[in-house]
Amino acid sequence: MTWTNTAGPRIRVISDNDYSGDPDGLVQLAHHAKSPSVELVAVLGTHLRPGDPFDSSDVTADNAAARASTVMALAGRTDVPVIAGTNVGLADRRTPIDTAAARAIIGAAHAESKLPLYVCCGAGLTEIASAWLLDPTIAGRLTVVWIGGAEHPGIEAPPGAPATEYNTAIDPIAAQVVLNDSDLVVWQVPRDAYRQTLASMTDLDPHLTGPLGRHLFEALDAVVRFAGAAGYNTGETYVLGDSPLVLLTALQSSFEPWPSSSESVLKPAPVLADDGSYTGELMADRRLRVWTRLDTGLMLSDLYSKLHAC
Repeated sequence: MTWTNTAGPRIRVISDNDYSGDPDGLVQLAHHAKSPSVELVAVLGTHLRPGDPFDSSDVTADNAAARASTVMALAGRTDVPVIAGTNVGLADRRTPIDTAAARAIIGAAHAESKLPLYVCCGAGLTEIASAWLLDPTIAGRLTVVWIGGAEHPGIEAPPGAPATEYNTAIDPIAAQVVLNDSDLVVWQVPRDAYRQTLASMTDLDPHLTGPLGRHLFEALDAVVRFAGAAGYNTGETYVLGDSPLVLLTALQSSFEPWPSSSESVLKPAPVLADDGSYTGELMADRRLRVWTRLDTGLMLSDLYSKLHAC
């Protein structure tokens, strides 16, 4: 007998990610789409840095929306709007880019609903930064869950890691707006935390067996093969770094809902330099919830169960 959720959604989610980039975002999207406790309000395809090796075109947000649409169709979720964001980052910290994606965030924030809204960002922060600049009143009406940012003081960076973390570098100005200028509630999953989400490729293969699962596995495997052809051995694991967006939202505890199997601390927001790196200064009056340990066992077992044979 297969257990099914009959109570319906208890949270709302907007999924905002660079789906034409690292395919870990496609895995996160499929996982959210198959989570019955989530009302998936919208999917936003967002841009990459210019010249990114995953997609070096100048229409990366459009391509992200197209790839997300494919996953949503395979997941049987054509009921959810997929919207392309801007293909470029912010020009300065005061000027938003008025897009349908940013407006979708504002609309969801002001919608009449008893369900809490999470804006789950797996890449840059352009759309949520623009939404806040367009309408700062959204700050008290949603929680931003962001995969991004370097290690906080006292945490050692991995060997060879750049000072500016990958997702921050997509739009450093937007990161300054969200982390330093806004009053948005932010749950940050920095690099030292999201790198905990290692999945064995040997384990992934037999679990992702249906059309959706094979589409995802082949996308991950293509990265491994591409890296190998370029002379880089990725080993036996893949960092599903965007999947904590599901863990921290869909997989909260039953009573007193909270991501209770993972650990976090409230920390002063780091001041970001113009390149997105930390200056070493902290904001005394601005705090972020920083996730330090993630329950990857729960996250992966739920992923495998939901996507097996899909």
